[in-house]
Amino acid sequence: MSRHHAPSATIQSIVDALAIPPRVEALGPIAGRFIHALRLIALHERMGRDPVPELAARLGSVEVAAKALILAHAIAASWPENIHVSRFCCRLLSHDEIAIGLFVDAAARADRLGFEAAIAGLVRADRMPRLWEGALALTAAELRAV
Repeated sequence: MSRHHAPSATIQSIVDALAIPPRVEALGPIAGRFIHALRLIALHERMGRDPVPELAARLGSVEVAAKALILAHAIAASWPENIHVSRFCCRLLSHDEIAIGLFVDAAARADRLGFEAAIAGLVRADRMPRLWEGALALTAAELRAV
């Protein structure tokens, strides 16, 4: 009985693809801007500085900056461990940033099922409404700023 090697090659290609993190450009515009904001917030918090002035300057709106900060704090309070963000200049996404970007993208589409699927098993169900509301508020602020 001969063995067929195609499944091993397929499995290896899947494993190889998973080893390459997606780029921030794979996210929608609101999620991509939020990941940018999240990294900026993390940088400012490490330095003990208020991120809002620079967030407002870079995002072009005080309201968007405030909503981004509120959502970042909601994520930090809901996430099962410390959030890992990539370096500010890096275009590759960390595993946490991927999940966060996916749920923000889903909220931007008003896709509650997609939102829940993006963080199912990662965030407790009782913490999801706060993240959903925060992502919707960010999306609304971004749309008003356009």
